[in-house]
Amino acid sequence: MDFQTVIYTKEEGAAIVQLNRPEVLNAFNEEVLRELEMVADDVVRDDEVKVVVIKGNETAFAAGADIKNFVSYSPRDAHQYISQVQVSMGKLLGVGKPTIASIAGYALGGGCELALACDFRIAADTAHFGLPEINLGIIPGGGGTQRLTRLIGEAKTKQLIMLGEIFDAQSAYELGLVNFLVPLPDLEEATRKLAKKLCRKPPLAIRTAKELIQLSYDVDIYNGLMMEKEKFAYLFSTEDQTEGMKAFLEGRKATFTGR
Repeated sequence: MDFQTVIYTKEEGAAIVQLNRPEVLNAFNEEVLRELEMVADDVVRDDEVKVVVIKGNETAFAAGADIKNFVSYSPRDAHQYISQVQVSMGKLLGVGKPTIASIAGYALGGGCELALACDFRIAADTAHFGLPEINLGIIPGGGGTQRLTRLIGEAKTKQLIMLGEIFDAQSAYELGLVNFLVPLPDLEEATRKLAKKLCRKPPLAIRTAKELIQLSYDVDIYNGLMMEKEKFAYLFSTEDQTEGMKAFLEGRKATFTGR
């Protein structure tokens, strides 16, 4: 595949996606969104890929939308664009494999929302976050009002979105927006270690857990528990369950195959 706005590589079971528009702080445009969808489709098809890492560079993870494109937008244009954003974010979220946002520099607006669409967020201590759309007379449209609320709660989400202020990595970690906080020189290695750890986990159980956690947003506790019970029982039909329990009893590390 020929990509223009991302660098897409694979190594040791990890698909690595580096946003590559440094001249505009990795700001989004429609091509970026299309290429992220292409990556998501490829990851789903490739059984060798166990985990996805999304990153930018030391200056910016992603600085959100390319605002100069917005100035002439009509409501119809805005609706079409943000629909594309939500589809792209949804495809990433729907990948049945763990996704990691490895964040250095600025993660603002849509960049912050891209991180929120990942399962894990690991940030350098130099990172800065924010949803500053309110200062432009608009709101976050790529999932910020919804995913951030579910992640850190209503009160803090209102504070971040309505004030539109940029905050540092330590604050993001204390809010629970970031899972892991590391010094900038350690970010790449810490991301690699997390990816390797996830690669060793059983793929079917990972996919099932991710699916159930995401469904918990949309169902009541009774139906959620019913689905959990069925999925729990289903995993006892897999070779990975047999291998995992046998390895535990034998005192060795399990080797999972995704079957």
